[in-house]
Amino acid sequence: MRLTPWQRAVPLLLALAIVAAPHAARADKKIYVVTTTEDLASITNEVGGDLVTVESLSKGYQDPHFVDAKPSYLVKLKKADLFVEVGRDLEVGWVPGLLNSARNSKILPGGAGFVDASKNIQVLELGGPVGREQGDVHPLGNPHYWLDPENGIIMAAAIRDGLSRVSPAGAATFASRYADFEKRVRAKEVEWKQRAKSIGLTGTRVVTYHRSWPYFARAFGFEVMDFVEPKPGVPPTPKHIQDLTTEMKAQNVKLLLVEPYFDPKMPQQIARTTGAALVILPPSVGATKEVTSYLGLFDAQLALIQNALTGKGS
Repeated sequence: MRLTPWQRAVPLLLALAIVAAPHAARADKKIYVVTTTEDLASITNEVGGDLVTVESLSKGYQDPHFVDAKPSYLVKLKKADLFVEVGRDLEVGWVPGLLNSARNSKILPGGAGFVDASKNIQVLELGGPVGREQGDVHPLGNPHYWLDPENGIIMAAAIRDGLSRVSPAGAATFASRYADFEKRVRAKEVEWKQRAKSIGLTGTRVVTYHRSWPYFARAFGFEVMDFVEPKPGVPPTPKHIQDLTTEMKAQNVKLLLVEPYFDPKMPQQIARTTGAALVILPPSVGATKEVTSYLGLFDAQLALIQNALTGKGS
């Protein structure tokens, strides 16, 4: 059987990682959790508290679709008690190879230490045509579901259950901390929705760069009328930009949302042409130094939008 470049590289990567991390053995008895994103890490810390040590493989300022696998990731996964992923093919380009190469059967899909946080999410944009001409479409549904705080509660429940599987002795603690997290999220949801309405976000039309925001739009009651990318992952053509700016002017679109890992030049041009406020909106915990928690993510997002709609932002 012909090996892929990744398969040929795995033994060397693992050997290098072990040499580079001589102190990789666990120094405590906490549950060691590895997540794919900082959003998942934040929620895991909320549920696990002092009983867990959590590390995220990616940073919040990275595009989670495209993360370069590092030898150190194999060491983390090798010693992990629990692995948590966003799922819905968000990490399909980099996670499966790592999991299969880490030689830790308990965190493989179906194992007690594997958590797909999307398991009970009501996923948007499920199905549809798939092919290169359709761009980077996810047939399993839009994977940016963490951007609706209601889904954060569902994610926390999946993590609670995973932690309880690998550490039954902590189940009561995880259940209690989950209940507290749920209570705080629901209280903040009322505040966030009132704020979205008061600043004029609710009920307005918005353009976004990528299809990252349908859950956020649903949560806060606005409409995404079009995208800078004509299809996910497909760069815009001059014709698309011309049609988009014409439509934005006709519909009086006042807001353009862009993730921090995309080149802002084209969105800046669109904003100048249409008069829409451009907001570089953090999509994840850790995307900016100010966003250090899952609840803080929504506080920061709404503050940035408020500043833009009131003329105080860039």
